[in-house]
Amino acid sequence: MINTILFFIIGLSGGLIVGCGLVAFLSVLGIIPRLVQLSKTAKMVYLYEWAIVLGAILGGWAQLRDVTFHLTLLFLIPIGLGCGIFVGMLAAALTEVINVIPILAKRIGIDGHLIIALMAIVFGKVCGSLFHWIYFVDH
Repeated sequence: MINTILFFIIGLSGGLIVGCGLVAFLSVLGIIPRLVQLSKTAKMVYLYEWAIVLGAILGGWAQLRDVTFHLTLLFLIPIGLGCGIFVGMLAAALTEVINVIPILAKRIGIDGHLIIALMAIVFGKVCGSLFHWIYFVDH
């Protein structure tokens, strides 16, 4: 009984700490407002907020349960594309908010070749993702 209560308190505390850290990260850096600005979807800001809340709740629930969806490729391809687009836009908003790319370009001396560096990042991400899916998934 005491172990159950202790595990409950530790789990709840850990979840609250991680949740507070995520909220602080998103609000201090202004990720969501910048994402809304980049996508020009200011009218749908409440949908972004609810998507984050519901995604966190459903994602946590799915991780605690061993949920498996048996979907065909016709459903998986649009879902994967949507997830990839969202993660890419979130990463772009994050890098733009904290100005990572211009600062990095100045530090390593590639100011005039910024487009080449960006394309290298994009192609590296695509090749890494393809390698992961071809080599690790379903093996």
